[in-house]
Amino acid sequence: MRWALGWPQCPRPSGCCPAMANLLRAAATWGLFPWRGYCSRGTQGELSKGFVEALKAVVGSSHVSTAVAVREQHGHDESMHRCQPPDAVVWPQNVEQVSQLAALCYGQGVPIIPFGTGTGLEGGVCAVQGGVCINLTHMDKILELNLEDFSVVVEPGVTHKALNTHLRDSGLWFPVDPGADASLCGMVATGASGTNAVRYGTMRENVLNLEVVLPGGELLHTAGLGRHFRKSAAGYNLTGLFVGSEGTLGLITAATLRLHPAPEATVVATCAFPSVQAAVDSTVHILQAAVPVARIEFLDDVTMDACNKHSQLNCSVAPTLFLEFHGSEQFLAEQLQRAEEITQDNGAFHFSSAKEAEERSRLWAARHSAWYAVLALRPGYKGYSTDVCVPISRLPEILVQTKEDLKAQGLTGAILGHVGDGNFHCLLLVDPEDPEELHRVMAFSELLGREKGRTILWKSVQKGCPVPTGVPSSALPVSDASSRERGLAGPCVDRNT
Repeated sequence: MRWALGWPQCPRPSGCCPAMANLLRAAATWGLFPWRGYCSRGTQGELSKGFVEALKAVVGSSHVSTAVAVREQHGHDESMHRCQPPDAVVWPQNVEQVSQLAALCYGQGVPIIPFGTGTGLEGGVCAVQGGVCINLTHMDKILELNLEDFSVVVEPGVTHKALNTHLRDSGLWFPVDPGADASLCGMVATGASGTNAVRYGTMRENVLNLEVVLPGGELLHTAGLGRHFRKSAAGYNLTGLFVGSEGTLGLITAATLRLHPAPEATVVATCAFPSVQAAVDSTVHILQAAVPVARIEFLDDVTMDACNKHSQLNCSVAPTLFLEFHGSEQFLAEQLQRAEEITQDNGAFHFSSAKEAEERSRLWAARHSAWYAVLALRPGYKGYSTDVCVPISRLPEILVQTKEDLKAQGLTGAILGHVGDGNFHCLLLVDPEDPEELHRVMAFSELLGREKGRTILWKSVQKGCPVPTGVPSSALPVSDASSRERGLAGPCVDRNT
């Protein structure tokens, strides 16, 4: 995305030394024609010496690297995508340096790749066009903690676990938990969810303000400088615009986050089921009964087998729910009893609960390590993760169908997810050197996306909405393709659903 033309002014010019200012002015003249100064004429994709020196002038020589090993380390994440390294890696120490780096790269048309902890599963850090990787891990301060306002301001190098360790004696915590110890600003950029989303929401509901460096180096506070209000009706929701933007709109250099009271007591429960259908039906019934569950995670038999082996668990190899409840001791007993009744009505067996922190931690550590546990089923293979969210009412049908599709495609894969909000993942194991297997994985992924779309479309048709123009009957389930002739009556759902 291009912003206003021209070389931006340094937002805090007092921080610029004369030598740096001269280099930046020189770089600005190089950038009159984007991309022409970016590559040295000898080797495509190699930064010119002058440009590298300009980077060093901003952050210092020790904070710039063009070494092959360092670039390769920053050219991939935990996904199956091949390493595509940047041309240089820089480690800014403060927001002023990030601003100057962005301005420098913008003036030259050099791609910028923000880098947090590298724990992503979708190849977001791969430098597909080369460029400069801006590693933000050195900016790791907790800038401000407002206990009475339930908010905290963090720099991009602060991770989820580091924040909660800092909050341990405050009576507050930050509940969004994606599993990996991701950086909080990286979680903002990816719109992270996690195991606690069913009760506490995703990142989108827990970000109050952002400090962002725009592509040209300008500094933006999305809710206003220093603001940490929970509600505002003044103007555009710029904070929401940047949550989930995946680093495409700017570099997040600080995030103001909403904190929550730490629960008085916590209990975790596990229960196994004879089928996927029974496990997911229990999820729907628990939510319909308004049981205030904090976490409700589904793991299929493949995942449970992998977790047993990887994390030394002794759980049944069967479709399983992990549940967690927060509240007072009396309240927890009532929740646990109601959940057990619902799951047993759906055929659950081996329902067990634990209050001890060590046992709870062991179970959730196994759940969070599921990615590596599944990878260990086929050593040397890579993982491919899908991420689908469907209406909760259709979740049982979609999960059962997905399990059948995996078998039909002959793929090794596991299904797990945050089913409390209709979200689930398929973790597929694939040999990246096998084109035929890669093709089957891609075919499965496309089929999964189509099934999701068919479900939502059919939900709309069932409520009486006409099939949108241009959508063929084949887009509907086979038995339902004659819906438009049946003249179904009822209120239409929102067309944007």
